[in-house]
Amino acid sequence: MTALPLLNALDMARFVARGFLRFDGVVPADINTQFLAEAGEAPEPGAKLRQTYGRLLAGSGIPEVPPGVPLSAAYAQGSAIERLLDLPLVKGAIQSLVGPDPVFDHHFLHVTFPPAYYEAGGGENVSQHTHQDSTIDPQAGFDLQIMYYPHAVTRPMGGTRFVPGTHLRKVSEVALGRYQNIAGQQHMVCEAGTLLFLHNGIWHGGGVNHADRTRTMFKIRMNPSAPQVRRWDMATLPDASAQRPIFFVKSPRPETVESLLMTPEPWFEQDTGRLEYVNRIKLWRHLSGDPAFDADYWMSRLENPARA
Repeated sequence: MTALPLLNALDMARFVARGFLRFDGVVPADINTQFLAEAGEAPEPGAKLRQTYGRLLAGSGIPEVPPGVPLSAAYAQGSAIERLLDLPLVKGAIQSLVGPDPVFDHHFLHVTFPPAYYEAGGGENVSQHTHQDSTIDPQAGFDLQIMYYPHAVTRPMGGTRFVPGTHLRKVSEVALGRYQNIAGQQHMVCEAGTLLFLHNGIWHGGGVNHADRTRTMFKIRMNPSAPQVRRWDMATLPDASAQRPIFFVKSPRPETVESLLMTPEPWFEQDTGRLEYVNRIKLWRHLSGDPAFDADYWMSRLENPARA
């Protein structure tokens, strides 16, 4: 049996720091074509958009799946999504991030309609509010969400926008909807077969579709069934070393787990942005199983027993 291509230490550090990993064009064209056929075509414009969306979902070949079943049992053998989840890259990333035998939480077929549908059926063509998905607990672990883009997405299509590094900010999940443009946000412009692996806490929303065709994205959320500890390629984790010099540094240093965890996002403030460094270190401790890990002395400073 061939070993899964697990994520390495630097990949994991990027996910911990930024809340996502992106893989462009990794799903084969035949799976993309099969998925779009199974998802179904949107009805012609004319009805109110809610009715149009309802008809699309009702006629789709994507199954209804109850939450709590094993992910491995959620999709029929040979279906497009089952084939996607069986890709080595996908299986390795899932194993690395949520561990073995994840549990199906929910899925949804997100379709963003072009202006013709709003002109024919009424309603306002606006972007989806910025939000987190079902953030209802403060635990160290997380759910994994996969966003799948089965066709190319151009900028006019209003691809998913998301804000890297927001995943560890615990907020009321929809109260942040007043924020529409945040420094550092990204918009999904991609080729067919692109995947986003997301921490469930990342801030995101759908954009306005100004193109002349529908935009389709399929999302799957999964829960871990066992602790998310040391599930990735631990052989790529360097041996623990002394703290690196901080602030007064004379020359650039190679990319490391510590440097990735300590890289700020454009929206970080000079003061409260430092809370994100602490949160990243805590998540890394959890995923690596190393309760003594530190980066740039943040936790050592806070946990100094002489200060107790």
